[in-house]
Amino acid sequence: MTAPEPGPAAAGVSLNPMLIRTGTATVQVDSLEQGIAQVRGLAQRVGGIVGNTTINSGAETVRSAVVELRIPSASFDRAVTGLAPIGRVEQVNVTAEDVGEEFTDVTARVANARRLEARLLDLLERRTGRLEEVLNLERELARVREEVERYEGRLRYLRTRTSVSVLTLTLHEPHGMIGRPGDRPIRDAFGDAWRNFVELVAGAIAASGILAPLALLAYAAWRVLRRIRRRDLERDAAYREALRRERERKSAPEAPAEEPAARG
Repeated sequence: MTAPEPGPAAAGVSLNPMLIRTGTATVQVDSLEQGIAQVRGLAQRVGGIVGNTTINSGAETVRSAVVELRIPSASFDRAVTGLAPIGRVEQVNVTAEDVGEEFTDVTARVANARRLEARLLDLLERRTGRLEEVLNLERELARVREEVERYEGRLRYLRTRTSVSVLTLTLHEPHGMIGRPGDRPIRDAFGDAWRNFVELVAGAIAASGILAPLALLAYAAWRVLRRIRRRDLERDAAYREALRRERERKSAPEAPAEEPAARG
């Protein structure tokens, strides 16, 4: 008769590894306020709490919120499954980090450090040598105790992180929504247009304080240049007329001299 193969427990494999589970999810909701309320209800049902919450809104952006849930690791899968009734789940990403090996290693380091601490205490109690040796033992004992505290702090952190999982949710309203129920986009559009017109007129009035003096100076300069130009044109015309007359005078034939009257 063939012996049954050893199962995972017989092989020494732990069925409950120490895992740090974190997840992110994106959910589209019809109403952001209602979605946040449903997330809070989900956290209560699975025995968790709502941590950091950030809400983003604006006239040109889709309203969204980032909600962080801290839930017991045993209820992590229930929390992920409970996202479906809240809205349309678009993306879910779950990561798991196995820290069982690190926990075992740190636990062994703590045990070794505790044994070394006990030996140093025993040496200090029985040491009757020089003062320098006693001081060296005390310094070594302080160093070992510091290591023990650091290792124990790491163990506490690992226990906490493996017992509590973090699920970060991003909720957003549909991209096609212009505004929330109760908004009046047409009225707001006319209001924005009127405000823009008033601002344009106000800007023109403010700019007239600078443009009017500049326009007067430009007009005065134009009048002076026009007068100078007209005077030059008149002078050129008179000069050309004088030249024309001089040419006509020189080109005209000389009149014949009159013969004396015949004598009677």
